[in-house]
Formats: sequence, C-alpha cells, structure tokens
Amino acid sequence: MPSSNSVLLRVEGLEKRFGGIVALADYSVEIRTGELIGLIGPNGAGKTTVFNLLSGVFKPTRGRIFFDGQDITRQRPDQNAALGIARTFQNIRLFNELSVIDNVKVAFHMRKGSGFWKTLFHTSDYRHSENEMERRSFEFLELFDLKAARDIPVKNLPYGTQRRVEIARAMATLPKLLMLDEPSAGLNLSETDDLMKILRTIHNEYGLTIFLVEHDMKLIMTICQRIQVIDRGRQLTLGAPDDVRRDQRVIDAYLGQSDTGGRHA
Repeated sequence: MPSSNSVLLRVEGLEKRFGGIVALADYSVEIRTGELIGLIGPNGAGKTTVFNLLSGVFKPTRGRIFFDGQDITRQRPDQNAALGIARTFQNIRLFNELSVIDNVKVAFHMRKGSGFWKTLFHTSDYRHSENEMERRSFEFLELFDLKAARDIPVKNLPYGTQRRVEIARAMATLPKLLMLDEPSAGLNLSETDDLMKILRTIHNEYGLTIFLVEHDMKLIMTICQRIQVIDRGRQLTLGAPDDVRRDQRVIDAYLGQSDTGGRHA
C-alpha cells in the first residue's frame, strides 16, 4: 500500500454545536498522504458531522482544518473540491436522468473543462478537452465494471450499481483525498466484497488517500491501515485494526462481544 510521512489532512480541536447540542467535541486527526483510514462509532457518534465539517458543508463552532498545508476551516464545499477533496454521501446523490458516463463526465469538467467561450465556439481546445474527458471517463467505467451500463440513465440501475457510479464520479474529480460515507450501505455481501476489491485497487494503483466511514466491520477491519473510533462526539481511540479490535473501550461502546467480522449498526 502507498505510504508517506507527509500529512495531507490535519484537524485540530474541532467542535460543532447545534444550539445546546454538542455534536462533536475536541475532534482531532492527522491523515498521511496515501493512507487509508477508517472512522467508526455508534449511530449518532458524530461521524457524518466530521465529514460535513471536513468537506465544508458545516462550519465548526471552534477548531481548525488544514488540507495540504492550507487552512480550509471556513471554506465552501466547492472550494474544497477544487483543492482536491471529494466525498460521497450516505444517500446517493447522482444526476438520475443522465447516463452513467455523463455522470462521470460532469465531474471531469471541474478539472478538464475548456471554459465558456471555447465550449461555445467548439474550438480545437474544446474538442480535445471533450475527447480527453471521454477517454478518462471510460477508464473509470472499466475500473468500476460499469462499461455495460455506460449509456443507461442511472435512475434505471440497481442500487449497488448506483453506488459504484457515485464513487466513480467522485474519482473523476481527480481528488487528493476521497471521503466515503458508508459506501457499503444497502449492498449485499457479494456487492460489498466487490466494493472492497475496488477500494483496494484505487488505493494501491492510484496512491489515493481515503477516509472511510463505515458500519461493516469486515470491510473496515480488512482494508484500513488505521481506524479512529468516536462515541458521542469524542474520540475513543485511534490505531491499527487489531489494536482497535481489542480495545475494551471500543468493545464496550460499539463492537460488543460478538464477532467483529460482521456488520454492526
């Protein structure tokens, strides 16, 4: 797996309050370039709040977020996306009327688009840009086993296939950090196994840094290099999968006494 000593994402003392409710308190993490790190915890622990803060959907009550050496604490989601942060959501958010390949090409426009005037007049730069986006989009369709569904509107696809389209579209923004919010939600065992293979591939072959929120313990314990556990908005522990699995605080708060190879809510 890729590794690096450089810190891509550094989070210091994040807090998020909604009125009198503390959704997240004193949250910190460092993610190194090329790392695959998981975030787990009981329902309501604050995992999605973390993702919403890091991607710019929410602004923190206090604390700071640094990405690739830049303070992004108060930035908007589009600004963070332009810097190289891509994410998926628990609920799939695709362009339902568009085909699979057009969903992916839309994401490429952020990096590869040729601009308004070149597009308007169909210049040679525009044609080259369109050809390049078509080629790169097809690469991601191959990677995610979506070639056969290329021209199908995504609303007509099974749920598991839509999940793959969503991750492919996030990849098409050419991110430095890919944040996946429960990517196995709604998938059957076979689809989850396929997802694990895909995540390993994009991590190993693309050297991509991945931050993963997940309830499927088999998936997260198998592919993550480190796992952070939070409960009621606060960190319980952060470490290697085997260390987390044996941590009594984690067992008491989340994993329980049952086999951690299964799926836990």
